[in-house]
Amino acid sequence: MISEAQIDALANHLVHGLITKGSITPKAHEKDLVACVVEMMSANFDEERQFEDEAEKQAETLARQNPGMDADRLRMMIKQRLVAKQKGFTL
Repeated sequence: MISEAQIDALANHLVHGLITKGSITPKAHEKDLVACVVEMMSANFDEERQFEDEAEKQAETLARQNPGMDADRLRMMIKQRLVAKQKGFTL
């Protein structure tokens, strides 16, 4: 998984690059924008981790009930279903 230092470095690079290239005109200080991006990215990675953990639990249960099934494929399908359900998509 990605560390907080990596998230911070990525957010700094992203915000600085957008400002430097003129893609955005900041209405706040760069450090405040970076903090906002770090917060959003961290929340996204936390949500992703929760989906992965839940998919892992469900895949283990299903794999035990159905020994011939591929656990990795189950995990991927369960994760897709969980994400779709959370986002309101119908698969």
